[in-house]
Amino acid sequence: MKKTAILLTSICATALLYISCSSDNNEKTASTDLSSIGASIAADTSTEMDINTSILISTSTSTTGKTAETAPGICATITVTKPNGEDYPKVFLADFGTTGCEDANKLTRKGQLKITLSGPVATPGSKMTIERINYSINNIKLEGTIEYTNTTTVAAVPQWTRKITNGKLTDLQGAVYTNSGIYSTKQTAGVDTPLVLSDNIYEITDGTHTVTSSNGVTLTLTVKESLIKKYSCLFISKGQLKVQGGILNGVIDYGNNDCDALYTYTHENGTSFNLSM
Repeated sequence: MKKTAILLTSICATALLYISCSSDNNEKTASTDLSSIGASIAADTSTEMDINTSILISTSTSTTGKTAETAPGICATITVTKPNGEDYPKVFLADFGTTGCEDANKLTRKGQLKITLSGPVATPGSKMTIERINYSINNIKLEGTIEYTNTTTVAAVPQWTRKITNGKLTDLQGAVYTNSGIYSTKQTAGVDTPLVLSDNIYEITDGTHTVTSSNGVTLTLTVKESLIKKYSCLFISKGQLKVQGGILNGVIDYGNNDCDALYTYTHENGTSFNLSM
């Protein structure tokens, strides 16, 4: 089957997505459905970005309760508070401003992230809750709450669950996609260097999330082959998701562990689409 390249600008410009299906059997593939794939990947990617940002902020920012200038690589002003006067819970408010600022990854963020820790992220049972407040990345509006809970049972293999509730992505032309789901994650590298984040590698072993477009089409994406996420990479670099919903039934493949924005959707009839975030 021939491949059709589809370009998404910045994280994802789902409003600009178009389809020119060139499969040999001329099977029709709705652009709205493939746009939902793009929106789902963008929502998932932004969640990973916000978790990375929150971990960096919570591990590098002063705990004096005063406003810090920034955390390394983060262009926000950060305020730390302790609502009960004790070490935890601890609340970090990262304010990127109403006009936005460009971070170390050349992404422009606006609005605020409110990060609440019930305890240290590395401690079993602790939960990090991330709330998005008038928040966007490259003018793609993101809403919802992320709960990142430490479920570690073996110290050498840290594990977390990542739950998204009331997720919503509004693209550059106003199309809205709601999303929710839960993933299980374990750390497979960097455990012995807890003060260094750059060498961390995570493996998303199982989980499912859904994305629903404004026209009512719902896609369900389930981990088929463990997803590899390097802290040093913006995007997932390896693994597969099973996609079902609407007229779609196929697999997303993230490639061969390269730090790039490329992935492929292959429909059940063998038709493949090269995609990029």
